[in-house]
Amino acid sequence: MDDRLILAIDAGTTSTRAIAFAMDGATVAEAAAPLAQSFPQPGWVEQDAAEIRDRTLEVTGRVIAGVGARQVAVIGLANQRETVVFWSRATGAPLAPAIVWQDRRTAGQTAALRAEGREPEVQEATGLLLDPYFSATKIGWAMAQLPAVSAAAEANDLALGTVDSWLVWNLTEGRSHLTDATNAARTLLMDLAGLHWRPELLRLFGVPFAALPSIAPSIGRLADVRMFGAPIPLCGIAGDQQAATIGQACLAPGEAKCTYGTGIFMLANAGEKPPASRNRLLATLLWTDGAARRYALEGSIFVGGDAVKWLRDGLGILDTAAQSEALARSVPDSGGVSFVPAFAGLGAPHWQPEARGIISGITGGTTRAHIVRATLEAMSQQTADLVETFAADGVVPRLLRVDGGMTANDFLCQDIADATGLVVERPRTVQTTALGAAMLAAVGAGLYPGLEVAAARMAAPERQFHPAADPDTRARRRAAWRRAVAQAVAGLSG
Repeated sequence: MDDRLILAIDAGTTSTRAIAFAMDGATVAEAAAPLAQSFPQPGWVEQDAAEIRDRTLEVTGRVIAGVGARQVAVIGLANQRETVVFWSRATGAPLAPAIVWQDRRTAGQTAALRAEGREPEVQEATGLLLDPYFSATKIGWAMAQLPAVSAAAEANDLALGTVDSWLVWNLTEGRSHLTDATNAARTLLMDLAGLHWRPELLRLFGVPFAALPSIAPSIGRLADVRMFGAPIPLCGIAGDQQAATIGQACLAPGEAKCTYGTGIFMLANAGEKPPASRNRLLATLLWTDGAARRYALEGSIFVGGDAVKWLRDGLGILDTAAQSEALARSVPDSGGVSFVPAFAGLGAPHWQPEARGIISGITGGTTRAHIVRATLEAMSQQTADLVETFAADGVVPRLLRVDGGMTANDFLCQDIADATGLVVERPRTVQTTALGAAMLAAVGAGLYPGLEVAAARMAAPERQFHPAADPDTRARRRAAWRRAVAQAVAGLSG
């Protein structure tokens, strides 16, 4: 029996966790800690970079200590993407709050660049659209608006990067400043075909090259972590959605997964060349080992599980997120209520960063159960939007693999099947982001010869949900959803 363990760090948006996996993918030990967000102005979303660091090191240390004599052979890292951290090279201290991927403060700048006709050239180079979601405009804003950041750049003391870079810096105690290519692909700064920073994009967005991390492969011996005793190699890094796609074993072109966490993210394996979307989907890198590479087509929705969190923390109509399933089942339908949870604008396929959420169809008979059901149905309908858009780009998956914390909800999984008309498959472990990071690390350390072998040993499905809604019901629900989205978008001109 192989007693070696693979430690995966999953640094998400609202929590960070560490999981020790056995070689067969079974969870041996796990620790997690919540992460706070702040909203200093409408449309602004920030986090304390020191808290991200401290909580991540804390849970990692707890798992390593907890597994005792069993050997942690390798570490893999997955992280929330696009969020930007600024810190001092000399002290390692953050210079400003981290600007989170949901942040909309640069919506005006991206709109101006689109009006100048810059989006086609940017999309051709990076696979991305001009939207405040991505890192580049956040960096440019900080350079122009935050004196501590610009002063550090002038003194050659500035280091910046996405959350993977920040954590690698801290895990290696300042010895390594790198980002993996899947995270670099989310910045609006990397050439998607060449996997290098593009000087003309750095100039366009006002990003200092000297502060950027080097771009590394997703798989390979990337650094050594020495802070927990004997050195442990860090051999796999990927953005969380790419890691989840790998953890779901979407390793052949056309295979697709959708993750339901803070947001909703659908990715489909697109093969060896960058895909070109005609319908405002994103092209992104899925993984590279420095020699081979795989790309993905992606649709990103900014609010998924965050809407249920808002019902709990903002409205107080839920005590726990788990209550949402029973409440949704307690009514036969949403009672005509539609909820478009555009708290951070609308992502794919609409890309309306200034849109805001609406709840429509409320009557005197509306109860909290109707609002909760409409919230879950919004996740399903947004998924159906993505499935239709993927199909317009020629990608029609045979089934949809789902993961993330919200997919523990059987009602939601069945409703996704009904809304999309696809078979929905849930994996044995819903922590597929961490599992994907573990698979990358295992291959990078030579524990498995390739991702296909790692997936065969470590990943497995748990249950399938088959569409049960009749076509007329599905069509009526789709039409009601489209009307609600049109109302949210119409509000921009009001």
